[in-house]
Amino acid sequence: MAALAIQGLASVKIASIETFTNEYVGFVRVRTTDGDEGWGQVSPYNADISCQVVHRHIAPHSLGRDASDIHAWVQWVLEREHKFPGTYLYRALCGVETALWDIQGKRRGQSVWQMLGGQHNRIRAYASSMRRDITPEQEAERMLALQESHGFDAFKFRIGRECGRDEDQWPGRTEQIIKHMRRTLGDEVTLLVDANSAFSAKRAIEVGHLLQDYGISHYEEPCPYWELDATREVTASLQIDVSGGEQDNNLNVWRQIIQQRVVDIVQPDICYMGGISRTLEVANMAAEADLPCTLHAANLSWVTLFSAHFMLGIRNPGKYLEFSIEGLDYYPWQAQLFSPGFDIRQGYLEVSSAPGWGAEVNPDWLRHAQYQVSFNGSRF
Repeated sequence: MAALAIQGLASVKIASIETFTNEYVGFVRVRTTDGDEGWGQVSPYNADISCQVVHRHIAPHSLGRDASDIHAWVQWVLEREHKFPGTYLYRALCGVETALWDIQGKRRGQSVWQMLGGQHNRIRAYASSMRRDITPEQEAERMLALQESHGFDAFKFRIGRECGRDEDQWPGRTEQIIKHMRRTLGDEVTLLVDANSAFSAKRAIEVGHLLQDYGISHYEEPCPYWELDATREVTASLQIDVSGGEQDNNLNVWRQIIQQRVVDIVQPDICYMGGISRTLEVANMAAEADLPCTLHAANLSWVTLFSAHFMLGIRNPGKYLEFSIEGLDYYPWQAQLFSPGFDIRQGYLEVSSAPGWGAEVNPDWLRHAQYQVSFNGSRF
């Protein structure tokens, strides 16, 4: 099991935990008593709140503690904080947990994907749109340009309205964009859709038949994600692969999703789950059930970096990595976060083989971020 790959190293005692954050992104630096240093990231969005949780709920149980067994450390922290089982705890946990993976990689002289058992460093990516505010014609034009410039041959677009209760973003948009994307991009490309909890089971099945007619291969979160029975009904009624799980962080819910075949493809988000270790538990459960794991990675912060390393290392990766196509005009907060940046060539992302995450946070970005440090039981 990949989660055990980092055990057996010498003691890694946490000496300090630092956070650098703005509203959208929060980086975490962990230093050990031996002088090691590792970087991680809390979940994006409201990252300043997540970084406060790092210092209030994670650091008190971590400072001075041996974290050479990351899985055991995660369990320790979560059990100490069992009264606070909400999303912010996991979003914050991810920042420290991923920094520990960076430390372990540097100590071993291996990238994280190598520690997880990966044998190569290239992964196929699909171009993932986040927008519903543009016309089908504009969306197809963007995809054609990306096909030409970066060699993408798989594309995901949005249908329905987010948590839409069967209402479309505007009347008829779902049918229009499905038909237009296939006719414009042609039969050679792979098309995927994301409904973001848009439909009832009945409407989702109707849309699913149209997707099948137009050769769409991946149908993400068709029903409100918390309504597992509705999603299972959709999955059982269609031939198209139904995916989901990006919002879920409870392992008992994941066990239910997998055992009851609620979806065909599990889709956890590393940052929402609390890091690599807990996401590995989901991927391993899915592997035992012969289900693939295609991670949710909806922006170009380190969630995409983490996801690429992870999918290169697990035994049941899905066909491709999600790669957001939204640039600084849509997400200006993505500017100058780290280096090297992501480079898609011929539809593939090549991941660094440098130790740990193989990336460095931009020093200028750090200088402008809100800073806080916890050490020896103190916060500053």
